[in-house]
Amino acid sequence: MNILVFIKQVPDTNEVRIDPKTGTLIREGVPSIINPDDKNAIEEALRIKEEVGAKVTVVTMGPPQAEKALREALAMGVDEAVLLTDRAFAGADTWATSLVLAKAAEKLGYDLIFAGRQAIDGDTAQVGPEIAEHLNLPQVTYVEKVEVLDGEVRVRRALEDGYETLRVKLPCLLTCIKELNNPRYMNIYDIFTCYSKEIKVMGLSDLGLQKEEVGLLGSPTKVKKSFTKGPKAQGEKFDLPAHEAASIITEKLKGMHLI
Repeated sequence: MNILVFIKQVPDTNEVRIDPKTGTLIREGVPSIINPDDKNAIEEALRIKEEVGAKVTVVTMGPPQAEKALREALAMGVDEAVLLTDRAFAGADTWATSLVLAKAAEKLGYDLIFAGRQAIDGDTAQVGPEIAEHLNLPQVTYVEKVEVLDGEVRVRRALEDGYETLRVKLPCLLTCIKELNNPRYMNIYDIFTCYSKEIKVMGLSDLGLQKEEVGLLGSPTKVKKSFTKGPKAQGEKFDLPAHEAASIITEKLKGMHLI
């Protein structure tokens, strides 16, 4: 079984800052991490590898420094890593990004594809499903349990008010949430050996794409403005008996049409 895992290197959200003039993320000096949901995807692929046998390949699209995220995945125990990098990919929205990733999947081959539910820097949850659409694959999102059967998987999908269990034929694409598992730590041996492993690099020509299909040129989505949330206004404190304070708060909420 060949398992592909798509991951993204993202800025640590505890350190994110936005340029007030351009409205874009300030990435200089901000530490990068593997997107949290993507780590759950890696862990699930490794669990299946240990359980039934599989080759696990991790793929990311990004600048050359995204190699660091791939090295971390190798240190977790994945077999191969692929970096999709090209100046033409810069400025890609979810559509252009998913197209590049889908073309990479076609080149690499797969039986099962994992991705994180969404990235913490964009929060769109669009790339995984769009990859599946490009590849004409069945997909299940918000997956919290996976069981590999003969030629199919049985998955449990989280819903707002419960969950549903589905059986899906392979090949398919699954997007993972944190409830799926607890990602393992890198072990010492793999930390040392991950730097001696080759990372395959693929660019525009390797994927058979044209410049107008990718990056900013191939992105139909245009971001008008990005901004940080403003500070909350100072609240009111009512030092009154509980029943009097409750009445005042109730009236204020009614006046704001919240109740």
